[in-house]
This record gives sequence, structure tokens and C-alpha cells, in this order.
Amino acid sequence: MKVELLPSSFGNGGSASQRQHLTCFLIDDIVSVDAGSLGLAASDAQRESVRDVVITHAHLDHIAGLPLFIDDLFSQLESPVVVYAIQDVIDILERDVFNWSVYPRFSELTNQHGAVMRYQPIPVGGTFSVKHLTFSEIEVNHKVPNSGFVIDDGSSRIALTGDTAEMDGFWDAIDAFAPLDALLIECAFPDEMSELADVSHHLTPSQLNRELEKFKQDCPIYAINLKPTYREAIVRQLDTLAIPRLSVMESRRTYEW
Repeated sequence: MKVELLPSSFGNGGSASQRQHLTCFLIDDIVSVDAGSLGLAASDAQRESVRDVVITHAHLDHIAGLPLFIDDLFSQLESPVVVYAIQDVIDILERDVFNWSVYPRFSELTNQHGAVMRYQPIPVGGTFSVKHLTFSEIEVNHKVPNSGFVIDDGSSRIALTGDTAEMDGFWDAIDAFAPLDALLIECAFPDEMSELADVSHHLTPSQLNRELEKFKQDCPIYAINLKPTYREAIVRQLDTLAIPRLSVMESRRTYEW
């Protein structure tokens, strides 16, 4: 399995910055998990190959690139972009994003080939297939309906939390999928902003460290979803904690298991 974190900010020369305003992971260049920067940073080849988008939750930094992606490819789509999410997330997307006021309701539109977008509800706590991948949905602790996932390609298996605060059920659930090849877990705010992290249901480095005491598997751990303004402070605090096997995930780098 290959995973790439798409960049969402760029330097003066056009090179990708590690500051992530948006969240989008490409798996094997054909399946997108979240779509924050999908319509902005995907390569031409990736734009041609990605037609399946799995959404953790409907916060803007995780879905901002989805309307742009479909809009940009509208006349070229020979099959619809399929958006996978729990029904609560689909309802939010239809009500608050694809509502004709913010953006067209693409689920009602067609081009010369047929439908350009369709929703595929996923089972809460269940499994579903996307291309060659098997996803297992696991509830996490965020401010809005949100899914974490275990993703399996038949030879490797990773877990991804999406956005989350402190949780218990997630750790119990992923034990059933041992051994994992990697864990991707959020760390959004520095420790001095723990009050905001608590209110918004995110993690700080110290909270992440406590959470990982519940994780008994021996695999690489990648911190994701660092708020860009506080990235340097978060990285320093993670370095000070020296959490075993943990590193910060980098954009435009291919991780392979």
C-alpha cells in the first residue's frame, strides 16, 4: 500500500510547504481519503485516476477540494466520482455544501456520459470495499459525526483516526486488526492551547502521548492534521516527548507498506 499526503500550501518558488491547511491522503494514487486539497494539489495523473473519495467528516479542511475536483473534471468524467461516508456526513454535505447556494448539487447533474457524482453510504462500525481496498469504519471522538478507518489492501493494513480527541473505543476496535503496519493519528494544537483542543475535540502532544499509552502494537506512528500556524511548536513538543516510533507525516512523500 502506498500513501501520499497531498500538500496544501506552497512557497514562493512553487515548492510544497509542510504546513498543512487541508487534509487529503491518496492511497495507491486511485483512492482519496478526505479531499481537502484534492482539487488543488493532485497531479494530472492522479486527477485522471481518482474517482473514489472516502470522507471522514464534513469540516471544510477535509472536504474543500471535493467541489472543485468535480467541477474541474465535469465534462471529462466517464463515470461518477463516488463519495463514501456515513449517512450523517452525507446529509451535511448535501445540506450545507452541495445545496445550490454554496455549490451545485452535483448528485443531481449529468454530463454526456451520465452521472458525475454519487454518494455511497457506509455502515457505521462495518466494512466496505473501495477498489482493491477494504475499509473498516471505527467511531472516533470529534465535534461532528466522524469516522476513523482501518484500511487493508490484502498485504498491509493501516489505521487512520481523522480528527479526534481522547478516546477509548478506537483502541479496543483496532486491536482486532493487529498487526497494523502504521497508525496515522491527529495532533492539531500545541500543549498551551489544550483548552481550545478540548472544546474543539482535538489532541495536543501531551494528550497524544497519553492516548498512545493505550496503543499496544509495535508499528510506525505518524502525527497528522497539525494546524499550520502552530506546526513548529507542535513538532518541538513532540520531539521533547520522544514518543517511540512517532514521526510527523510529510507531504509529497510516498509512504509504502
